Amino acid sequence: MSSLRNLLRTMALAGMSAALIVPAAVAHAEPSPAELTSRIETSSAELERVVESYNKLREEIKTNEAAVGRLQTRIGPLEEQVEQSRADVAELAATAYKSGGLRTADALLRPGGSSALLDRLGTLEQLTRQRQERISGFTADQQRLLDEKTRLDATLARQAAQARQLAAGKKQIEQDLAKLYELRRQAYGAATERPEPKASAAEAKNVPAVAGAAGTAVRYAFGALGKPYQWASDGPNSYDCSGLTSAAWRAAGKSLPHNTRMQWSAVAHIGRGDLSPGDLVFYSGLGHVALYVGNGQVIDAPSAGRNVLKRGMNMMPIQGYGRVR
Repeated sequence: MSSLRNLLRTMALAGMSAALIVPAAVAHAEPSPAELTSRIETSSAELERVVESYNKLREEIKTNEAAVGRLQTRIGPLEEQVEQSRADVAELAATAYKSGGLRTADALLRPGGSSALLDRLGTLEQLTRQRQERISGFTADQQRLLDEKTRLDATLARQAAQARQLAAGKKQIEQDLAKLYELRRQAYGAATERPEPKASAAEAKNVPAVAGAAGTAVRYAFGALGKPYQWASDGPNSYDCSGLTSAAWRAAGKSLPHNTRMQWSAVAHIGRGDLSPGDLVFYSGLGHVALYVGNGQVIDAPSAGRNVLKRGMNMMPIQGYGRVR
């Protein structure tokens, strides 16, 4: 009985301890503002990777669509040439028959007799063979183009399916972000930063005097300060990271793809010591890019819920630096 009483006493104490611990656990169930911020930043980084993948697919789809258009432009005239060649052969045969070139009796009664007929038949055969060779060549070219177009159509269909998958993933992440933003609103009173359509007067005075196309790109980036981040957007009212750099350089007359990895492949790679305003700064994993504006600072579209801003370029690990050619 003593052992039983000891066991019951132990269980009772354990129950009391649990009762004391549970309220403390519940008290700490709500995430702190710092925890919320960390979770938002993690989700934003994940969203940005998805967005950049989506942007890459969109650029590839545009390239393939243009290729399909060029093929269709070439296939049309080629089809007309093939049909014309076929018509020429048919007309050649009909004319030869109607003119008596293939009438054996007439040919034998004419001067030269059978030898003249053989000559005319040989000439006709040669002309027909030449026409047929042309038809075969045209048909082979046409089939090659049609096969290439079929392959491109298959690629477009595959990429469209991938884009739909990425869009679905982005939608899920945005739903998760919406929940976190609501928590941040409860903690801070605002879920996102308020857009500021124009750069502040102080920032406007700090625009560096840079000559040439690079100067145009830098001035464009300063003009985008305060505008909101928006996935897959390249202005003029909102941007994602590669959308901002492509828009800035588009204003300067240079074409950059709307994707960080593609931009990394398009620029000349330079060292940190060679950086000058207008160059691009790429971050680890090539998931983010910013425009260098001098004095160790960049302008970038940071992440969902934030606005375009100027900040120190060492805000995250750097992969490399690029100069637009």
